[in-house]
Amino acid sequence: QVQLVESGGGLVQAGASLRLSCAPSGITLSAYVMGWFRQAPGKEREFVARITRIGGRSFYADSVKGRFTISRDNAKNTVYLQMDSLKPEDTAVYYCAAGPIATITSTHYDYWGRGTQVTVSS
Repeated sequence: QVQLVESGGGLVQAGASLRLSCAPSGITLSAYVMGWFRQAPGKEREFVARITRIGGRSFYADSVKGRFTISRDNAKNTVYLQMDSLKPEDTAVYYCAAGPIATITSTHYDYWGRGTQVTVSS
């Protein structure tokens, strides 16, 4: 059974940092492109960042470029999302996802976590 478990969310003030982690079980991290998505109340789920299987090439949504960094440690079977200079508009549930191709389209990801809440106060 495949499970992706996110952790690291919380309540912070604007300008602070958080690091989210995603630890899959039942799959080998190195075999998948890993992505982070988020969903704010009343809004659709949106792409945040992704990282390729080997080589770790990353791609970001314009809204987080320069503030967020996605990384992976295949040896630890963990993917991270370092979030700096957080803004109130970053408030959302953040989801980790695993898929076969490097894409920003959520439907192309096969496995999803249950999400972790990030709340940024002004």
